[in-house]
Amino acid sequence: MITQLKILDCTLRDGGYYNNWDFDGDIVRDYLSALAEANIDYIELGLRNFPKNTFDGPFAYTTESYLNSIELPPGPRYGVMIDAKTILSSNLQVDEAIASLFVPADKSKLSLVRVAVHFSEVEKCGELAKTLKAYGYELGFNLMQAAGKTPTEIQNIIKEINRWECVDVVYFADSLGNMFSDEVINIADQIRDSWKNDIGIHTHNNMGQALSNALTAAKHHVTWIDVTISGMGRGAGNSQTENFLAAIDAERYKAQPIYKLAMKHFYPMQQQLGWGPNIFYYLGAKHGIHPTYIQNLLSHNQCSDDEILSAIDYLSHLQSSSSFSQEALTASLRSHGNSTATSGSSQINKLFNNKNVLIIGNGPSVERHQQGIIEYIKKNQPLVISININSSIDDCLIDYYCLTHTGKFFTEKEQYNIITKPIILPKHRFERTELDLFSSEILDYGMEIDQDTLEAHETFCVTPFNLTTAYCLAACMTAEASKIFLVGFDGYDSGDARQLEMMRLFQHFSNTFEIEMTALTPTSYPLTLGSIYA
Repeated sequence: MITQLKILDCTLRDGGYYNNWDFDGDIVRDYLSALAEANIDYIELGLRNFPKNTFDGPFAYTTESYLNSIELPPGPRYGVMIDAKTILSSNLQVDEAIASLFVPADKSKLSLVRVAVHFSEVEKCGELAKTLKAYGYELGFNLMQAAGKTPTEIQNIIKEINRWECVDVVYFADSLGNMFSDEVINIADQIRDSWKNDIGIHTHNNMGQALSNALTAAKHHVTWIDVTISGMGRGAGNSQTENFLAAIDAERYKAQPIYKLAMKHFYPMQQQLGWGPNIFYYLGAKHGIHPTYIQNLLSHNQCSDDEILSAIDYLSHLQSSSSFSQEALTASLRSHGNSTATSGSSQINKLFNNKNVLIIGNGPSVERHQQGIIEYIKKNQPLVISININSSIDDCLIDYYCLTHTGKFFTEKEQYNIITKPIILPKHRFERTELDLFSSEILDYGMEIDQDTLEAHETFCVTPFNLTTAYCLAACMTAEASKIFLVGFDGYDSGDARQLEMMRLFQHFSNTFEIEMTALTPTSYPLTLGSIYA
């Protein structure tokens, strides 16, 4: 029997991981109005943060001045979340840090502050909790990554929180989305053994269990339930507000305004931004991988399914993958290739004989400027190298293909039996069965990976990154290209680890080799610019 329920909608906070907390004003107004009409108990408006060196929208900070600039309908109680480490790592005294971010509750539109905290941080948070409570706020503590914790670990944490005598609700969060109902019940029981105040749950949908877990929790001691409209939230998202209301069918809540809101604004947004469960989130949750890894992998439009699977496999073998690391993400995107000794031949040595070379990348500008590229090739007659398969430029216009053993190869391997032009690749990185897939001539040019090294030798190259572009550029130097022109090297998002890697590569190349290199389609890399239309 579900009783004493308090529904907290945290769409603007958790959903902000998909749009940098930058929601359209009309959506925010409709959202607030609909939730108030639906009698939702709490609305968590966003995060509270110190300034960061990135652009994030207003709900990443949810400042008092911003709150005073928007209309908050009466009815719901409003709150924000702060990460414990925001305070603990601020280089300020706890009271100073809180004073710089919060005003007393009687001077704010907020009534609730929730603190997101890892189990390892709880013992450091006593002063933080007491200070926020002294400001007059209703206080919640969200225990992140609660899955897999032992009864002793949970009860020790609850005993610590009990000592503070100031926390109103303790949440346990299925941060990795890998809980099932039996664990939800066990954790709720373990908390209840030592905790007499309210218990809450924050579920994620990585394994498709968010709604089921929320409903199970509501029948086992848990009275605070987190939900988001259409499940909008980090990674695979959360329990959907509209589905939860439909499931409980409680007269106290009016579901119709939520249904209309979801269909008007959030379902179309979901199609655009792509949150929700899929096999990648499921596998990530199964292996205890932080969902931010999967979200980043899926946001890379040029990242193939096989590359994502390869990255997940790599991350699954790391002991620390339950915490997000940009370095680990970068490493996961690199192929591991074959570990056999480097070999190669002199087949490409001086092959280009001081001719101009056009390298075709895989960026969307190739398709957008397809006809211009074709006309450029016909008019200027460069040697044309395609990095991997390119569906926009016909095989008859390409002189060579260049590839290394990356995830990209796995998605395209069946196409290599129909191309007619020679392929430049490092044979030692391929299995014999893989080499048998190629129907055209193979030019064997070896490849080694060595950080901070870029060298082009007669039979092999050394590159600082496991990138086919790096390999291709080195091959051009060995083949004695006169000039290098590039199309389809658009670049990645500024926050993408591969953007930095490619920028470092091009800078390294220009510092190492004296050759003119020009991008003829739009690019965000540090390259000399030209135009295929000139």
